[in-house]
Amino acid sequence: MAETSRFMDLALSEARLAAARGEVPVGAVLVVNGKIIASAGNRTRERNDVTAHAEIEVIREAASAIGAERLGGADLYVTLEPCTMCAAAISFARLRRLYYGAEDPKGGGVDNGVRFFNQPTCHHAPDVYSGLSGRSAAEILKEFFAVRR
Repeated sequence: MAETSRFMDLALSEARLAAARGEVPVGAVLVVNGKIIASAGNRTRERNDVTAHAEIEVIREAASAIGAERLGGADLYVTLEPCTMCAAAISFARLRRLYYGAEDPKGGGVDNGVRFFNQPTCHHAPDVYSGLSGRSAAEILKEFFAVRR
């Protein structure tokens, strides 16, 4: 459990860095065999790229580092429930486990919305663990949006 908390703490740090850049504060960390392979936060505004979500960024970085598009033994830690696009990328990358912090009732695609991994067209579903540091992740998001509204 200490390892899991350490990885989520790093994801929370990435979320804070994203907020400091003016991005929606979502952070992600990708781990293989207990080793951090990639970490990132949202970069959609910085890159003018709607696909530059934290999850996509770490999958891209890890796939490049490993030299393969499939990441079957990898675990993803992300501060917010992935959207449908990110859930699809997680499935296509064949990630082993998904740990996420705060639920996203409006934009989530895992336990809310389309529930991508439960669809018959989903080829691979990771083990999903929700609520890890959920309160901290939600607080970062609330603070970020409170300043902007």
